[in-house]
Amino acid sequence: MTQSTSNKLDPGHFLDATRAVVGEVDKVRAGVHSPAWIRAGALLLKAPKVFTIGTGRSGLALQMAAMRFMHLGLPTHVVGETTAPAIGSRDVLVAASGSGSTARVVRAAQTARDQGADVIALTTAADSALAKIATEVLIVPAADKQDFDGNASVQYAGSLFEQSVLLITDALFHTLWKTGGTKARELWRLHANLE
Repeated sequence: MTQSTSNKLDPGHFLDATRAVVGEVDKVRAGVHSPAWIRAGALLLKAPKVFTIGTGRSGLALQMAAMRFMHLGLPTHVVGETTAPAIGSRDVLVAASGSGSTARVVRAAQTARDQGADVIALTTAADSALAKIATEVLIVPAADKQDFDGNASVQYAGSLFEQSVLLITDALFHTLWKTGGTKARELWRLHANLE
């Protein structure tokens, strides 16, 4: 950023941006179909192993979700990590792709189904390849990364989808945690201690 550009930054624009981001996320929250998320939570709780996959920022959001699932005591793995085992029957793959067409995510979902695992798809596209493979489709009513005209979001690329994946999976974690009745101190014993 050049000096002349930084001199033009306006605190009012930043406040407008925060209002826009929070407002859009709240609209997504209002459009989420809660029963589908509860069904997805039930799949997670009974799975022998839970896996997550996504690319880019969607993948990072799901890595945060994977950490929380681990805190619940669920055997959780991030696809692509060297310690991730093979997926098998009755396991669950949580897969995020705004467009529902990300090749790596769709291939992993198909492999999971071929192995007898369930697939929970987080996507904006109900008719996508990922949605067609999934056991449970969680529609995130947000823009995908190619919404260049800003029809669904004023934010850049898939920002709204990625933010929503993080916040809604956190809400799912919170629901499962509070329903299970485990105390925060008990979850903490699983928190990383090699940091």
